[in-house]
Parts: sequence; C-alpha cells; structure tokens
Amino acid sequence: MTESLRELPPIAIWNKFADINAIPRPSKKEEKIIQFMLDFGRALHLETFKDPVGNVIIRKPASEGMEGRKTVTLQSHLDMVHQKNNDTHFDFETQGIAMYVDGDWVRAKGTTLGADNGLGVAAIMALMESSDIPHPPLEALFTIDEETGMTGAKGLETGLLKGEILLNLDTEEDDELDIGCAGGIDVTAKRTYLEEAAPADWVALQINVKGLNGGHSGIDIDKGLGNANKIMNRLLYHASSDYGIRIGEISGGSLRNAIPRESCSKIVVASPKLDRFSMDFKKWSKTISNELSLVEPDLLMTISPHDKIHKVMAVEAQKQLLQSLYAAHNGVYAMSAAIPDLVETSNNVAKVEVENGSMTVACLTRSSVDSAKIDLANALKCTFELAGFEVVFGGRYPGWNPDPNSPILKLLKEKYKTLFNQKPKVVACHAGLECGILAEKYPELDMISFGPTIKGAHSPDERVNIGSVQKFWTFLLAILKDIPKA
Repeated sequence: MTESLRELPPIAIWNKFADINAIPRPSKKEEKIIQFMLDFGRALHLETFKDPVGNVIIRKPASEGMEGRKTVTLQSHLDMVHQKNNDTHFDFETQGIAMYVDGDWVRAKGTTLGADNGLGVAAIMALMESSDIPHPPLEALFTIDEETGMTGAKGLETGLLKGEILLNLDTEEDDELDIGCAGGIDVTAKRTYLEEAAPADWVALQINVKGLNGGHSGIDIDKGLGNANKIMNRLLYHASSDYGIRIGEISGGSLRNAIPRESCSKIVVASPKLDRFSMDFKKWSKTISNELSLVEPDLLMTISPHDKIHKVMAVEAQKQLLQSLYAAHNGVYAMSAAIPDLVETSNNVAKVEVENGSMTVACLTRSSVDSAKIDLANALKCTFELAGFEVVFGGRYPGWNPDPNSPILKLLKEKYKTLFNQKPKVVACHAGLECGILAEKYPELDMISFGPTIKGAHSPDERVNIGSVQKFWTFLLAILKDIPKA
C-alpha cells in the first residue's frame, strides 16, 4: 500500500511522508526521528544541528538569484499522536504506520496517520532536498513533543533562529490562513480512596463505552462529539444512585489533546438486582444513543460478565468521584466575541483512571483569552477540590494573538487569490499551535500557519485529502518564490 502512496503527486512530498512514517515517532519517544532528520540534513551537506532539548535545525542557502530575500523559517513538529482502535494490535514505539489510499484520501490501518504534522515535515524535507525550486534562504525548525506539552518550542533558546518570516505548516484546512490560536493548561486532579472487600455474593460486570469518533480536543470540540468519560460517568451515576453498584476500576481516554473514544469500568451489583439493572442499563444506553445519534451513530454501550472483583471503592469516595465528574465542564465553555464562529474557551475531560486506591482525572483547558483559560481551570479546580481531590496546573502555553496587518498575511492572501481564483479564509483556531510560544521568544517574527486538509486528527479516523496536498505544495512554492527582499 505504501508503494502506491509513493506514486501520488507531488511525489517529493509523499515519498518523504512515507519515509518518516516508517519511523516510530510518538510524542516523548522521538529519538529515532531526531536522528533520522540529523542524518538527512548532513547527507545534503547542509548546516544541521540539534539544540539542547532535541529540536532539529537545518539551514539552506538561497537558490541562485534569491540571495537578497528575507530568510524564511519553515516550522513543523516531528512527533505524532499515538492513538489506535482497541482491536488493532500495534506498537507505536517499534512499528511504522501502515498507510493506504482510500479514494481521495490517505488513511492508516486502525491507527492515527501522522499527517499531523508529518506532511509539514515532509514538505520541508522536499524543499531542503530540491535542486530546482526557487527559494530565499531557508531555515527548517523541526520541534519535538508538540502534541503532549510543546516542550520543544518551550525549550527553544532565544537568539537561535535567523528567520524574519515564519511559516508554520500545521493548519488542517487547505483554504485557511491561520493567524491566531488558543493557549492551554493541563488540569490534573488526584486523590486516594479507601478500598473495601467486594460483597461475596454480588455479580461482577464490565461496562464498555466504545465506537465514538474521538478527535482533536481543540479543533473538534465544537462538533458535539461524545466524550467516553462523561458517558461512562453518566451510566455509573445512575447505576450507583438507582442500584447501589460498587466500582472496582475505571479506565477511560488516554491523551489530553484527544477527545476520549473509549472507556471501561468494572463493577459489582447485588445478584437480586441484576435483571432489573440490565434492563435499565439498556434504557439509559438508548437515551444517550438517541441524544448523540446524529454525530455518533456507532456509539456502543455494553455490559458483560467479568471475573471476580475483589476490591471496590468506599461508598463516600465513589459518590464524590461520580458527582465531581458529573459537575466538571466538558466541551465548549464560551464562544469568541471577537471572531465569528471561533470557540474561545473549552475543556476536555480527557482521562479517568481509578484503580488500587488511587484516582486521577486529567483535563486540557483551552482559551484564546488567557484570563478565561485560568477562570475555567479554577472552576474545575474548585469542583474537584470539593470532592477531596488535590488539583495541580501544568503544561501552560500561551495563545497567539492575531495580527490582521501582518505583511506575510497580505502576501499569502494575494498569492492564494491569484493561484486559486478565490479568497482564503483568514482564521484563528481553537488549538495549540507552537506559534504562540515562538512569538513570545521571537516577537519580531512575522508568522502565519497553513497546510493541507486533514480530517479526524488525533484519532484512528485521521485522513488527509490527496488533492489538497498538491494544492498546499503549489501554494508553498509560489510563496517562497515571492518572498520580499531583506
């Protein structure tokens, strides 16, 4: 399948994408891709080095006749979100992505594709390797760990970059020019609880929530998609209040920046109540399925027998967990008053883990307004502290304030209209782009973000439109050809 992908136009990009997708590169595990990029740049005899945190920088002189133009920094991140379907056997630390062509799209078999941001990386590599493309002096910045903390951008030293213009290639609609993004903060609630012996004559069951779309917890947060953790909590809340079930374990979601698609819990219920509980579980499931039928047609909620459960949560701790999760806001919190249809503030209840006397709830709160981000984070903090949790904030990163008078924006708008006979959409996105961090470190940089059309990012449904990659490449080459003089 990968061989047919290598024949797609533009061949230069697809070949590089196939090369990097053969290398394991999940967030926090980028050692192999870092070395690959260092070897790539050095093989071309270009200035190539790794900074102290692991970012890779490659510099290429201007093509003939373009020496007097402004230096352009091309920026993409090396890591990818590692998500897979439960029935897919795959090791992101040792295996390359299995890709295939599906009509107008390229997909992966049961895993995330890595088009976010692998296609940006591939495009930059193709430019670095080219010998016949007009371009100004180029500086490639390949950052690490964008998806789980942006530690690459955060650790980048000031004074290192030489560019005057930065093109971030991490936007996911081919008709959009992104000039702003949301900042984020990790909210983590933890506490311990007392365990008790499960009643000896009670029935052990496993509840599964699966079949949800999942998706990017920023870009897709306004689509009304189901959150497996909130759905599971709703089921357990009713089961607890109506039937007195006891919880042994809960495991839902994985990454903060992915809307959770699956959750699993292990419970016990009194034997005489089992039949009525099963009937009501079907009613609750049908109600939730009906609510989400338009956006989550494949949602499935099941109960099945389970091996004996020996320990369960103490009743009071169980009540506090379920109530706090019910109260914790999930989804869009506020829309922007400045930019039409832009989500301003949101939260993703990303991960819930309950086991062996310890419970953790992990959220990612986003906002394009820093004070609103902290306000919602504080609301979550209060909610969980009332239930006895200790709450900590971490992973803060700033938003990127839009500049509608940006010179590079003017150039790209004109170039887009000339090439495609229509105006681009100038937007800000409800996602974390590294531009916000880079703007703090390099305030003189004139920045913009664009890219090919990618759908379902951060989920196994991730796919990239083939035609949009050609459009993106055509646009990028035209931009570089017309970069203004220094």
